Amino acid sequence: MKDKSLILLRGLPGAGKTTLASLLVKNRMLSCFSLDSYFTNEKGEYQFDYKRNHLAYKACQSNVEEAMQMEESIILVDQTFALLWEMQPYLDLAKKYEYQLFVCTVENRHNGKNQHGISDEQVLKMAKGFSVEILPEDLREG
Repeated sequence: MKDKSLILLRGLPGAGKTTLASLLVKNRMLSCFSLDSYFTNEKGEYQFDYKRNHLAYKACQSNVEEAMQMEESIILVDQTFALLWEMQPYLDLAKKYEYQLFVCTVENRHNGKNQHGISDEQVLKMAKGFSVEILPEDLREG
């Protein structure tokens, strides 16, 4: 069996998830899937549309599953994953396709600002529900 890994990069907006993902992908043959790409137009401008948010989540999950079906060895997912249940579909996919799951929390230690126009108030609201410590029992078996 080929070693296969799914890496979930999680953190609040502005933490540096996308920057870290870019560094990891650079000069490597890795697949990286992000909700941001769903809201980025042809000019590279980010245009979030709350009404399409659920479609972005589904598209990201579908793209990850497609990559797993092709047995790509390392897959990165760049999302906030502020709430534990948001990770569950990926846990289920990792189990189904026999991928090792890694959850990496990216913290804002560089005083970065999010680039998507999310207000400081909204980030603080997200932070209150953000689970920093994740234990195996926090994630249900698929």
